[in-house]
Amino acid sequence: MRIRSGDTVLVISGKEKGKTGRVDRQMTKENRIVVEGVNLITRHVRPRPGVRQSGRIQQEAPIHVSNVVLICNKCNRPVRPRMVTLDTGDRVRGCPKCEEVIDDAR
Repeated sequence: MRIRSGDTVLVISGKEKGKTGRVDRQMTKENRIVVEGVNLITRHVRPRPGVRQSGRIQQEAPIHVSNVVLICNKCNRPVRPRMVTLDTGDRVRGCPKCEEVIDDAR
């Protein structure tokens, strides 16, 4: 998966099309990600004494990774990242539009 936690993404399809947000967590086996402020659902929860009250809770639901595209943090445009090999031999994600490295060498 070329989108990681902490990336800023743009939703390109579905009912939330056009919204942007930061990736909170990813579920690699299901190819889904949870984006902050996108795809909110309302859950009705029962009370648990000493833990929480009852009521309706809004939370983010996961969306498929094919419905989002990464936003480059250098040029602020939606891009499909490509793998770039640095001089040190590390492979990192790069922006094909501004030709900058998207993330640091890990």
